[in-house]
Amino acid sequence: MATPNPPPPQQDEPSSSADPKAKKDYSTAILERKKSPNRLVVDEATNDDNSVVALHPDTMERLQLFRGDTVLLKGKKRKDTICIVLADDTCDEPKIRMNKTVRKNLRVRLGDVVSVHQCPDVKYGKRVHILPIDDTVEGITGNLFDAFLKPYFLEAYRPLRKGDLFLVRGGMRSVEFKVIETDPAEYCIVAPDTEIFCDGEPVKREDEERLDDVGYDDVGGVRKQMAQIRELVELPLRHPQLFKSIGVKPPKGILLFGPPGSGKTLIARAVANETGAFFFLINGPEIMSKLAGESESNLRKAYCVSAVDPYGWA
Repeated sequence: MATPNPPPPQQDEPSSSADPKAKKDYSTAILERKKSPNRLVVDEATNDDNSVVALHPDTMERLQLFRGDTVLLKGKKRKDTICIVLADDTCDEPKIRMNKTVRKNLRVRLGDVVSVHQCPDVKYGKRVHILPIDDTVEGITGNLFDAFLKPYFLEAYRPLRKGDLFLVRGGMRSVEFKVIETDPAEYCIVAPDTEIFCDGEPVKREDEERLDDVGYDDVGGVRKQMAQIRELVELPLRHPQLFKSIGVKPPKGILLFGPPGSGKTLIARAVANETGAFFFLINGPEIMSKLAGESESNLRKAYCVSAVDPYGWA
């Protein structure tokens, strides 16, 4: 009696990932603009140091970088600066952590993309000329070098770029400085034998962006709340196609509530500055009216990204 032939072995179906028509994950679209491994997404720093950026160890290995190397960072508007790179296991691989000062010098915000390049053989500076920004030294008396610059550069071997701004905190004040000139090159490292000149009139801010604007670095103790707020505000602004693809309307507003002094207005200012949105602070009595419907009308006229005090609306 003849036995039936066994059925042919079934071939594995191709995975959905190989399907060119597979749906794209728009939440990571910002990473797909260029496949260059040195293009990284800007993330918030855990170490508030003007001279340091942090990368995941695997990212550093891929870029052939070592802890303490000097790197050249390129941002928007043809802006670049140099920093010291450190390893951080908690940093996501496609991201780079930098504080608000570095972001301002690069003209980037959280979620933007910067490129990282090796910058070997940066020479020690012979002389650097640094002057304060005029609106940050009002009311300050005494020697700015001894009070701010000397402790800032002491044994720190900080890299500097001509034209950069940096913020130095001393006592109860913060003073903003601008690098006017560096010798022998536009990039240098301030060593113990580098001569630091700070003689001259304070520099006018002109069109420079303020480095002491409130940012995410200034908000503490509300980590979970900040994550929710950034998801509600940043995603619709930076990735509107994400909401269109899933057919969900983005949120049009958020309500922050809490006792006075808990940071509602501070958070609203930080979100507006980090996302590039306009910010209007409206006091509660300014929109109140005895006429029916006029309070709502006053609020609609001023509405953008706004905070209303003392009622805690944002």
